[in-house]
Amino acid sequence: MCAIEAAKRGRRVLVLDKANKPGKKILMSGGGRCNFTNLNISPQCYLSHNPHFCKSALSRYTQWDFIAMVEKHGIAYYEKTLGQLFCVNKSSDIVGMLLSECQELDVEIWLKQTIHSVRRVRESFLISLEGQQIQCQSLVIASGGLSIPTMGASPFGYQLAEQFDHRVYPTRAGLVPFTLHQQDKQRFESLSGCSVACEVSCNGQIFVENLLFTHRGLSGPAMLQISSYWNPGDSLTIKLLPEIELDAVMKEAVIQSPELQLQTLLKKYLPKSVISVFLPEQFRQAKLKTLLHQQLKNIVDALQHWKVKPNGTEGYRTAEVTLGGVDCDEVSSKTFESNKQQGLYFIGEVLDVTGWLGGYNFQWAWSSGWAAGQVV
Repeated sequence: MCAIEAAKRGRRVLVLDKANKPGKKILMSGGGRCNFTNLNISPQCYLSHNPHFCKSALSRYTQWDFIAMVEKHGIAYYEKTLGQLFCVNKSSDIVGMLLSECQELDVEIWLKQTIHSVRRVRESFLISLEGQQIQCQSLVIASGGLSIPTMGASPFGYQLAEQFDHRVYPTRAGLVPFTLHQQDKQRFESLSGCSVACEVSCNGQIFVENLLFTHRGLSGPAMLQISSYWNPGDSLTIKLLPEIELDAVMKEAVIQSPELQLQTLLKKYLPKSVISVFLPEQFRQAKLKTLLHQQLKNIVDALQHWKVKPNGTEGYRTAEVTLGGVDCDEVSSKTFESNKQQGLYFIGEVLDVTGWLGGYNFQWAWSSGWAAGQVV
């Protein structure tokens, strides 16, 4: 995106990519269909030590601008849930669109490139590659974070930032599944593969989406979202059946159907396997009329005020993004140029800006790339 915009201004542009093909992270995203943006982009959906930093770029190059580009190239797309836009066909449509724009503008892309060093020489940068050197006036770092190392993720961008005296906030995995302590893992292992709607909260943040039990712990959109707000040692508060006031439902059922077994009532709303794991057998098989007020409250608490303390996360191996990164206070929010080194720019995930799950991080890539492309 940055290369396209810079080339539109008549700049001679070279993209150096470590990967063996362009846009590998785009290709694998969204289950191969690329959740390329979200209809509900807002600065509130991004985490950063400087929450104001993302506002300028997101307001100047919006989701509607990127959607217009997608439509110009005739790429069919659809809204899945919560404003998430996916390709009808496949992710390669988005990569193809970006490459065709680059091609039209004579942007050069060199793949399989290893950068050995970057030095400032007078008014330019000298980049040492395998067997040759490149000199450039403007250098843009768009190297991403540490998530999914099998895709080629590396700390290159952070190391280069530190080389030029930039502060880098400590990094950790975001949008990542949780692992559980052995006791909880054993308790829930029979539910592996089961997905249920939930409301999850932690540190003042709440998400209502699906939870997926796995053989290692807890995943699904709700868990990935809240993982970015969770810190080691924190507990999660989880409410199953978030759309239902279970307390009221059960009180009504006690009056209307007193002979009904509790599990018969709950099976209207939850899989039998979930009920079995969360509630003891004597409760499950009890008739509603036999349950005391406190017992009914305990049942509601077990399902709708469930507290669990994760053991940790699955880490960068499966994380979708990296939290932390280059301090935004040392970068211009308008141009993305370093405040410490003229001609040096940082865009995308290498910065301390992390979006929610659902196309927010791609939009940050498009917006920050576009903004830098106006000036590099």
